[in-house]
Amino acid sequence: MFAIPLAWLQLKREKIRLLVALAGIGFAVILMFLQLGFQDALFESAITLHQSLEGDIFLISPQSTALISMKTFPQRRLYQSLGFAGVESISPLYLGFGIWKNPFWEGPPQPQTRSILVIGLVPGDKVFSLPEVNANQNKLQLADVVLFDIASRPEFGPIPAKFEELKSSNTPIKTEVESRRVEVVGLFRLGASFGADGNLITSDLNFRRIFTARKKEQIDIGLIKLKPGANLEKTLERFKQNLPGEQRIDPKKTPEQAREDFVVGDVRVLSKKAFIDFERKYWQDSTAIGFIFTLGTVIGFIVGTVIVYQILYTDVTDHLAEYATLKAMGYKNRYLLSVVFQEALILSVMGYIPGYLLCIGIYNLTKNATALPVYMTLQRGILVLFLAMIMCLVSGVIAVRKVQDADPADIF
Repeated sequence: MFAIPLAWLQLKREKIRLLVALAGIGFAVILMFLQLGFQDALFESAITLHQSLEGDIFLISPQSTALISMKTFPQRRLYQSLGFAGVESISPLYLGFGIWKNPFWEGPPQPQTRSILVIGLVPGDKVFSLPEVNANQNKLQLADVVLFDIASRPEFGPIPAKFEELKSSNTPIKTEVESRRVEVVGLFRLGASFGADGNLITSDLNFRRIFTARKKEQIDIGLIKLKPGANLEKTLERFKQNLPGEQRIDPKKTPEQAREDFVVGDVRVLSKKAFIDFERKYWQDSTAIGFIFTLGTVIGFIVGTVIVYQILYTDVTDHLAEYATLKAMGYKNRYLLSVVFQEALILSVMGYIPGYLLCIGIYNLTKNATALPVYMTLQRGILVLFLAMIMCLVSGVIAVRKVQDADPADIF
């Protein structure tokens, strides 16, 4: 016959206390989930553009620090790479933040404006692995036209809904970017990030019409595709040896990292993996955001530990006479300690479940409100469950000292 553990019987005896404990643990679990989820969403959104680019090697300026702070470099460096064995094609990319005017704003007389990331490319070049962009390549050859990211924040206006609504009547959506009149001729999905609330794609010529100060020969990213079967490592070595200029390698990098991320003259050469790591490293190490989210997770862990300790300590104190009686009957300290640890594990699992379920709803709410990729992952779920168990066990270790002090002679 199955015997109900003593630990569970003790916990359920005081139902109000149990509910308070579960609420406290659930709160700590939610806090840890939110901090870790927002941090992962930051890193994921920051590299969405990088992941969608169809390239094997990337050239950027050595002065560039992140996508939100790109510096230009001479386009001729990109053309020089065509002479290297293994290179199949090249594509220049232009990046700039412009002021977008919401064409459907119905508020006060002044228009609603917001900064938006504008990406310029050469029409016909397959730069993105986004089917909507590739399907609308021909439209980008027209003057003053853009493609709009449907995953942009809603403050830019109901562009996706209006675009589909007006498509049947051939009514164009026209607005302004940097005071330049443009027309939305297509949609694509990329996603907002902490650095860019929305995205536009246009041709290189239209980009320079919007940003009149930008010269054609100054680009932000050079995208290089290799021939099928070409060896990436050998091609990178050719770049290192043959591009004009002094070689500079960060001494902090490992030999493997130095092979895929190095500076030659006025360009920085990166593999796609290194290009993604370059962006992630900026947000993780060069801003306070990663530290803040990590600190929030630690605070959630500490709050949960204190709450569980108070519950376990009170429970042990209330049952001190029973623990002393068990000792008098011959039960060892090891058994009594196991009861407290069982209570801690039961509390951790029971508090984790509602926290997990509530956090899925909060993630969906946040995703809809911010357009950031906030979602539950198996890895994060296991990590927070592990943290919840450790949190409760640490509390048990502190509270268990009261059980060891239980002496039948003192009690009776």
